[in-house]
Amino acid sequence: MTDYDVLRVFCGPDGGYGNRLGVVRDGSVLPGRADRQALAGELGFSETVFVDDPERGVIDIYTPTLRLPFAGHPCVGTAWLLDVPELVTPAGVVGVRLDGEFTWIEARAEWAPPRTLRQYPDAAAVDALQVPSGKPGEPGEPGEWVYAWAWEDEAAGRVRARGFPGRVDERGASRSGGAGARTGGIDEDEATGAAALLLTDRLGRALNITQGRGSQILTAPQPHGWTEIGGRVRLER
Repeated sequence: MTDYDVLRVFCGPDGGYGNRLGVVRDGSVLPGRADRQALAGELGFSETVFVDDPERGVIDIYTPTLRLPFAGHPCVGTAWLLDVPELVTPAGVVGVRLDGEFTWIEARAEWAPPRTLRQYPDAAAVDALQVPSGKPGEPGEPGEWVYAWAWEDEAAGRVRARGFPGRVDERGASRSGGAGARTGGIDEDEATGAAALLLTDRLGRALNITQGRGSQILTAPQPHGWTEIGGRVRLER
């Protein structure tokens, strides 16, 4: 088995929760895309990162079913693990800074995979949502990636959110395919940096997002179309 680290990214204030991430520090052991995709599918994390150059921060990101040019929580987690000033992704160069317990990256909304941002009247409505099964009234159509959110405190920029990657058919293939596809067995995404990036870009303001069971994502718009995304990272193994 290929050696890899497991991180939790966007942990809550007490260090709990967060989205699990696999990181293969020596990407040279699996240089081919097919082998990398196979390992990402076997591990089953929402994303797995392969580090191709640890000094320059060159990385390659995979869900269990496809390769991504950019993703939020993989970049935050890998930046923390490698302790580098930037990451090089297929989408572009991601700026990195460390600020106390938070690791921040700087990225652009156009790099993020498509997400349907759906606002609800209050946090209780978001909490009451069921994982989509295809029945009427549930968030999203089959294969549609929905980020359900509501203001907890609009003046303070506090948001309650949940991420639903969408359903797949009985063969395990997305009905819509592409970057919006469900990420292989993940019914609800615990913490989604790319969706937080899109929401921040739409609202044009800094956000403090509680997603999933208790993960925390901080964001802040920057000049010239850039956005910072920050969170806590913990090494699980």
